[in-house]
Amino acid sequence: MRPLTEEETKLVFQKLDIFIGRSIEKLINHPVERHCFRLHSNRVFYISESVMKAACSVSRDNLMACGTCLGRFSKSGKFRLQITALEYLAQYAKHKVWVKQSSEMSFLYGNSVTKSGMARITESIP
Repeated sequence: MRPLTEEETKLVFQKLDIFIGRSIEKLINHPVERHCFRLHSNRVFYISESVMKAACSVSRDNLMACGTCLGRFSKSGKFRLQITALEYLAQYAKHKVWVKQSSEMSFLYGNSVTKSGMARITESIP
């Protein structure tokens, strides 16, 4: 596990800025403990500093994962978010949509959410 380079950090923050805006600072300066981003085999992990220090004692070959995987870098160099980042994106999201219970199962089966299926939405959604 290694820290992100300046270019990698820029790409990750640009992608996170789309979804959570200025709340990136809240994501790093967590109220309980500071967190950081680490790169391991093209995957970016969101990890607390205490766990990171413990993970440094494990060799790279033996380490599978540590922390929560936010996304990965593609071969072309783009950063792509993964579903595991959803928990953190939902906490600090700029725009939220609440779905009615009747439309929830339809959405889980792969259908689109209609306007009548929305319970409420945040203001100024593009």
